[in-house]
Amino acid sequence: MTAMPKFTRRTFLISSAAVGGGLALGLRLPPFGPAVVRAADGSPEITIWVVIRPDNSTAIRVVRAEMGQGTITGLAQLVAEELECDWSRVSIEYPTPGESVARKRAWGEFSTGGSRGIRQSNEYVRKGGAAARMMLVQAAANEWKVPASECTAANSVITHKASGRKTTYGKVAEAAARLEQPKDVPLKDPKTWKIAGKPLKRLDTAKKVNGTMIYGMDLKMPGMLNAAIKDCPVFGGKVKSFDAARVSGMRGVKKVVQVGDSGVAVIADTWWNAKTALEALPVVWDEGPNAKISSADIAEVLKAGLDAEQAFVGNQAGGDVKAALAGAAKKVEAVYSYPFQNHACMEPMNATVRWTPERCEMWGPTQNGEGAFAQVLAASGLTSDKVDVHNVMLGGGFGRRGTYPDDYVGQAVLIAKQMPGTPVKLIWSREEDMAHGKYHPVMQCKLVGGLDASGNLTALHMRLSGQSILASVRPEVIQAQKGRDPLSFQGVFESGEHSFSYTVPNLLIDHAMRNTHVPPGFWRGVNVNQNAVFIECFMDELAEAAGQDALEFRRKLMAKHPRNLGVLNAVAERIGWSKPAPSGVYRGLAHLHCFDSFVAAACEISVKDGNKVKVHRIVAATDPGYAVNPAQIERQVAGSFVYGLSALFMQECTVKDGRIEQTNFHQYNSMRIAQMPKVETILMPTGGTVWGGIGEPTICVAAPAVLNAFYRATGKRIRSVPLKNHGIELV
Repeated sequence: MTAMPKFTRRTFLISSAAVGGGLALGLRLPPFGPAVVRAADGSPEITIWVVIRPDNSTAIRVVRAEMGQGTITGLAQLVAEELECDWSRVSIEYPTPGESVARKRAWGEFSTGGSRGIRQSNEYVRKGGAAARMMLVQAAANEWKVPASECTAANSVITHKASGRKTTYGKVAEAAARLEQPKDVPLKDPKTWKIAGKPLKRLDTAKKVNGTMIYGMDLKMPGMLNAAIKDCPVFGGKVKSFDAARVSGMRGVKKVVQVGDSGVAVIADTWWNAKTALEALPVVWDEGPNAKISSADIAEVLKAGLDAEQAFVGNQAGGDVKAALAGAAKKVEAVYSYPFQNHACMEPMNATVRWTPERCEMWGPTQNGEGAFAQVLAASGLTSDKVDVHNVMLGGGFGRRGTYPDDYVGQAVLIAKQMPGTPVKLIWSREEDMAHGKYHPVMQCKLVGGLDASGNLTALHMRLSGQSILASVRPEVIQAQKGRDPLSFQGVFESGEHSFSYTVPNLLIDHAMRNTHVPPGFWRGVNVNQNAVFIECFMDELAEAAGQDALEFRRKLMAKHPRNLGVLNAVAERIGWSKPAPSGVYRGLAHLHCFDSFVAAACEISVKDGNKVKVHRIVAATDPGYAVNPAQIERQVAGSFVYGLSALFMQECTVKDGRIEQTNFHQYNSMRIAQMPKVETILMPTGGTVWGGIGEPTICVAAPAVLNAFYRATGKRIRSVPLKNHGIELV
């Protein structure tokens, strides 16, 4: 049911009224009456989100990226709910960033990250559906010469209640498209939802199952060539020289080109021929000043930051934390660390570009269509009316396919410029993908807590030391924050969507920024992953020092955090926290507030021979405010635990001689189906004015819950991951 973009035509045509400045993209003017914006097949656009076809089917437009998380289905449900259309006849269309720019960013933000796909666009897409319904009903009422208030709409059919007359959306769509859009567009009470809020099947599943879904690596175009690339293995290094003549005569090779200052690519008839020639190409690198840096060097820099005088404050409450700690009856201190990690998408980075002096277009998987558009614009040397980006299904994203400097999109354009008029598909090898990721930031954390004589937490200092993602990818934010990276405090921040979940009389959470030459990126969940481990494992340490139950210790600090407490209580009750665990089974729990959702997890594990861990069961509670597709939320929660547990037990990127040591999945493993625990999802949306995210929040609570359970099983407190470094394996 999901219509993939057509690569040989515009997705839709833009009227002169919408273009405004005269920029035309397949301009088609109607002969009479007001301009009607039409889809590629000629069907009228009712609102920017809705196209109604003559056969009474509905095309719903989506600009957020689909990478397995179910966003396109959820957004379509929201539009369809307000539109009152026939869900069985819904398909998806993807406007392009170029079309949006031509219409003054009509579709708003294209970026899909930070679990924002639904939570930040839900209101305006719902209004797009509701406005379209109102216009269709008004068109029918005009035809019947009756008040619109006497008409109802359901299942793409409009009914005049008094006379019983009926018509379809398809029959009145032309007239509706000529009406002025209503300014006052009321939305339904979620309690009345019939399509949204229901566990409907995803729109993209069938094509993924039968093999007809088109991913970036699947694209084929007439006359298309393929490119393989190798960038300097040391970050910050450059190309010194290469001998193109050595491989120019190899099978299928068309051209050997330098890409920017640091890369070399081979263009050939097939990707395998390009890769084979690239491997045979002699390249001399200028590895630069970073060539001798190791993981140990980076760790020492971060360690020094734990006790540095200067740090950026992310959360502060009460009086003098140092004085409160000095006067505490008992002081508890611990240092934790978290490594670099690669996104390791199953589909490596790729993009297909066709460049001419008059036009440049990119087809490929991206989480940020507008960001990719900006990169194509910059690399192509053309003006905005001469470039565009066509997003296709992503073979995994996890934050890697966002917009980063000097990344695969820009490379693909620079390569295509060497072959004007010819589509060139750039595909990174797995080794290139591992060597040039945008890595989860490395971080250390020193926590010091003070308890009074009754075991109450009176003071807490949490010092982070490590990388800032925003310093690398959005330095203007750092400048506006006077040097602070607010994202470093995700899950422990002073306020907002990532606020701290506890009330502590004397509190200081700060960050000694220590950036490395390894480029950081938004890795699924981003900084909540390490911050949840740091704070939730330390809470268990504090509870033990206070001689209290881990759950009860937390509860005393959460009276002012009812939604946090709600999810924590839910998992504790479901797991049976107040009752003895089965023989040989040990429990742990954790919770956090992040991406405007409240999440908690409780697990049951067993340990054999002191190091073989079986995670039997994880109970996860999520309060996202609203649930658009409960079935998909359950899948997202379970899927996040695959990612989170794989990272906990197996995944780390290390640095030697300035470069990443891991080259493929034999060194960067992922858990298998047999290792997957049973996941029980408790969905408890409490409504309100704020919508929470789903894709990233629960990933962060799996690791601390398991680590806390492991301590109960073995008496060993593990403060650095992955667990493979401690000889601990997942079975």
